[in-house]
Amino acid sequence: MARDFTLSIYKTLLESAIKAGYTLTSYEDYIINGHNYPKVFILRHDVDDLPNNSVDTATIEHALGAKGSYYFRVVKKSLHPDCIEKIKQLGHEIGYHYEDMALNNGDLKKSYEHFKEKLTLFRTYYPVKTICMHGSPLSKWDNKLLWKTYNYKELGIIGEPYFDIDFTKVLYITDTGRQWNNTTSSVRDKVKTTYNFQFNSTEDIIAAFNNHKLPDLIMLNIHPQRWTDSTFLWFKELISQNLKNNIKKLFVKRV
Repeated sequence: MARDFTLSIYKTLLESAIKAGYTLTSYEDYIINGHNYPKVFILRHDVDDLPNNSVDTATIEHALGAKGSYYFRVVKKSLHPDCIEKIKQLGHEIGYHYEDMALNNGDLKKSYEHFKEKLTLFRTYYPVKTICMHGSPLSKWDNKLLWKTYNYKELGIIGEPYFDIDFTKVLYITDTGRQWNNTTSSVRDKVKTTYNFQFNSTEDIIAAFNNHKLPDLIMLNIHPQRWTDSTFLWFKELISQNLKNNIKKLFVKRV
């Protein structure tokens, strides 16, 4: 079997979805125009690190006529305005990958003010309409808790996938932990679902597309930092993620 989590196999994955009749689009576009698409494959990207990798995936998607959502954090290793501009110019959506509760030690008021400040910053790059929480696996604070007190829709936000998608109807596929839908190494990137697909590799997802075994509505969440054709960077990410997963498994037991 070919090495997984490469740009080459990512391109093949997208091509298999297109061949199966799916519209490959952003979360923003799905909210606005999704009713016009019989089959939708929402492309979500959490840009936690190595934003140049996101430029690579964005370039592949653009060449295939697809567009996706790229959610950037405010930390230095994610927030690179030049990468944001390149991805925007390729026709993709830019969103805020918020982690304000974790960054402000759970202080609700400070977290909300911080969120508004950073949302304003992101809107200097792109007219941000959707947001998505960062899992902050090493923090005790769940960033979604901010919305038990405040309402992001009052700020012109039209969607947050963990609140505004019915995952009993939309299949959620995530590479969190550099594995597919592996809850043992995912602290908060989980959804309530009635689906029970088991994917051990990207090849499994491709086969499911080719055999028309997937539902009409799907959200794919990838972390582009994991996807590379560079042998050195591929092994670096593999080793790093395996170490992180062992630590995260301890946190999963506590959450």
